[in-house]
Amino acid sequence: MKRQVPGLAETARDSRPEIPDGIFLVRVDGAQFRWHARKPFYVLRLHILEPSASAGQSIVGRLYCTQKAIWKLGWFLRDFLYDPELLAHEQVDEKALPGLRGVVKISHTVINGISLVNLDGFAPASQWEELFAGPVSSASRSNPAEATR
Repeated sequence: MKRQVPGLAETARDSRPEIPDGIFLVRVDGAQFRWHARKPFYVLRLHILEPSASAGQSIVGRLYCTQKAIWKLGWFLRDFLYDPELLAHEQVDEKALPGLRGVVKISHTVINGISLVNLDGFAPASQWEELFAGPVSSASRSNPAEATR
């Protein structure tokens, strides 16, 4: 027997809006190591600070700790200004990660019907204005009034 249940479809939708692929200025809200026999990883929870259209939303992604992927974890830690002394001793302190700020480039992938966030790249927070502004056309540099027409 089938029954009509008004409002049921709303509960099946993800309540969080989809964050588009792109570049974001973020703050680390949390990090947790997850052990897996073949692919240990850190789960990162990032709070979007900029652009303002996405501010306040969260990005959750993984950084793997395998020999092949350790370079990306190092890139993240360096660009988010993680403690260089701990980095030199090859140590990651999960309690030292929250509050770190930087720029992240994300994209989405669907694997077995599950949408996953890829952390594609990182940059220091100091480069946010430069990266987010993007290339400026030569017309807008030479005559700003002409660029707004």
